[in-house]
Amino acid sequence: MSASHQPSIAGALREARALVLAGGGMRVAYQAGAVKALLDSGLRFAHADGASGGTINLAALMSGIDADDLCRRWRALHVKQFVSLQPAVEYLHAANMLALGNADGLIQHVYPTLGVDIDKIRAATGIQASFNVCRFDDKTVVPLPHTELDLARLVAASSLPIFMPAVPADGATWTDAVWIKDANLLACVERGARELWLIWCIGNTPVWRSGAFNQYVHMIEMSAVGALNAELAAIADINARIASGEVVLGHREPIVVYIVKPEIPLPLDPDFYFGRINAATLIDMGYRDARRTLQQLQPSPLSARATQMIEPGVGVSFRETMSGAFALRAPDSHSGMGTPSVLAMHATIHIHDIVAFVADPRHQADLTGHIDFAPFGTAIPAESGVFGLFVPSADPALSYMVYELGFQHQGKAYYLAGKKHVHTGRPWRLWGETTTLYTTLHQGPNALGPVVGTGVLHLSIFELLRLLKTVHATYAPTTRRQIGAVYRFFIFFVTKLFRIYVLRRRS
Repeated sequence: MSASHQPSIAGALREARALVLAGGGMRVAYQAGAVKALLDSGLRFAHADGASGGTINLAALMSGIDADDLCRRWRALHVKQFVSLQPAVEYLHAANMLALGNADGLIQHVYPTLGVDIDKIRAATGIQASFNVCRFDDKTVVPLPHTELDLARLVAASSLPIFMPAVPADGATWTDAVWIKDANLLACVERGARELWLIWCIGNTPVWRSGAFNQYVHMIEMSAVGALNAELAAIADINARIASGEVVLGHREPIVVYIVKPEIPLPLDPDFYFGRINAATLIDMGYRDARRTLQQLQPSPLSARATQMIEPGVGVSFRETMSGAFALRAPDSHSGMGTPSVLAMHATIHIHDIVAFVADPRHQADLTGHIDFAPFGTAIPAESGVFGLFVPSADPALSYMVYELGFQHQGKAYYLAGKKHVHTGRPWRLWGETTTLYTTLHQGPNALGPVVGTGVLHLSIFELLRLLKTVHATYAPTTRRQIGAVYRFFIFFVTKLFRIYVLRRRS
């Protein structure tokens, strides 16, 4: 039996604060980055609650895994290990199968890689945590206290019907709670939490998509978002009663809810499984969105607007890594730069609408990413990012490829601004100019701050080949439109290069 321990998310608080980790399938890698941002800001929690896929991260955190380690473990996890199939003979009787897969992948690979330890979870102190499981016998959601958790019901908590079988335990049958509730805010309120931090991964736009898989996803969205809306309405009612002078569930002050969520729906599990997005990118996205929520610090509306997202157009995404020598100096120093170290920028470009991107004279898109730089550390996630392709300059013969990201280090804001200088000229200049990124590091939230470092990063031929393998269409409803989006991006890019280096003119 493990000795008692206090998880890194735990903290004694005058005003009880709760961390709520909702479901989202394998994409809950996003939550690891969001939790890191919350903990880096100094937040600690007296309560925690997990449902569906969110129980995986909660189990790791309650096992004593800190946020940085959880991010590292997600990056090291082979996502295909989530999936384990039934014995082949079972598929000969598909109509009577319990499920398409089983829990072997979770038990043998995912939980060990993420550091999940049931004994440590049960022994955790300094925090009240609950794992939501659907008891199929009476169709109720049971917020199981962490001190009573067992492996069977942890597995059941993320056993989505059709994909994984229900689990017998404690004289009942258990399964994923997502069809009834994907986030149990009220369980935390009933235990005394007044400030709730919900990390939400489920999509919520008004667009109805065709296809059996998309409609299965829509059913989950309707169940999860609908139940959350009911919980938010219940909290609004509690707050109204408190405002009239009533003490409700021991609360004399209103309940406040903050929701960390993406502005655009996260890619679905097949995108993650087949490598169109990876854990590192999801972690970076979660960190970025949590930092945005912390900076705005606006409580969520207790209504159906709370998790609404923007429906993107058909877009294109790709991943790019550049590295090279980089040297630091003090912001008030005039004695030159220090000894260079290698800095690597790992960037994911998100073009949310390829038509709008091509039409935009600056051809701007979103960038998420992280940097590795020995003097600062490894896998430092960006809280903001900008990408620009063939951005005009004051010189008509010069344009830029722009890569910028802002990040935090030891409580200070930094901004890494990089540009590839693309000049109208001879074809043999193409490779050098389009693979060389001149970077400056500024202290502060943008490129207006004092320069504290400079360096030159490069895209190697090996990394270029890896980049090309990651280019894919996003939010395209058909294969034809997927191909069309990627084709349009490459035609735009190649045409620009042809004009600049062969025709030697800008347009």
